[in-house]
Amino acid sequence: MAQALAPTTADFTPEGLPVLHLSGPALTAAMEALVSGSEEQGGVERYLEALALKVSLFQEAFADGAASVDRDAFKYLCAYMAPVRRRVGPYLEGSAFFDMRDRIAALLDGAEDTSTADARIAAFCAQFPQNKKHRWVRDLAAELLHYTDPERYPLMCRWVWDKRANSGVLREIWYGGDQTHGTIDVPDGYATFLMLRQELSQFLSDNGVFRNVPLFVDLICAQVYAGYVVEQGGSYLRADFASPYDPMQHTRRLLGLDGVDAETGRTRVKPHADPAAAPVTEID
Repeated sequence: MAQALAPTTADFTPEGLPVLHLSGPALTAAMEALVSGSEEQGGVERYLEALALKVSLFQEAFADGAASVDRDAFKYLCAYMAPVRRRVGPYLEGSAFFDMRDRIAALLDGAEDTSTADARIAAFCAQFPQNKKHRWVRDLAAELLHYTDPERYPLMCRWVWDKRANSGVLREIWYGGDQTHGTIDVPDGYATFLMLRQELSQFLSDNGVFRNVPLFVDLICAQVYAGYVVEQGGSYLRADFASPYDPMQHTRRLLGLDGVDAETGRTRVKPHADPAAAPVTEID
């Protein structure tokens, strides 16, 4: 088994996109797990439909700009953002919500120009405390950009790739053997996420997938990282150990598709300073 990742430094295409060295067998295994795991729940198409609904919810909410989004509508969207819903509570209160809404407006302003994506995300994050409890802010920016414009913006959450932590989907599908040794010197900016989506889109095309490709890429990414979560003992996070194991549990959670109870309408957004709130496994 290889003891180091290759390469140790980033390579770039003439267009300035990083060269990604991905593992075909790892992607094939994730694809097979996705197809088999979703069979009893309506198949992959049902998950693509759920993601399409998520896109429509975000696009409808922001159709008239961020300034038009009210608190209740934004709270509902937060339920569909797993890294966000556990931490966002204080920013849904009083004037803090309006301040955050102004920051979101600045983030989305000029979104047609992807060359400014990294700068806008950095500016958005810089307006929040720079500590561990606010790492979710990067994920909020990533989800807002992606689900309001999935064709232009790939999913750029930290669980997809976080260079500082050397963790995420990219690490799990990197060609090089044992990923516990060494680091991947690839930036975690827009160009990397765009290149990752291009590579995964090509993989899907080679496997006969030609419809809803951007959302299918999201599914593949979530399936890859869900496998990592399970390997790290994530299956033991279930509250009811007697219930049958659901192979898609973590995939749904990463994509926020477990955010709203279909029967009760209750969301998984944690109320601010509510000690009685039901515990929700945090993806952080």
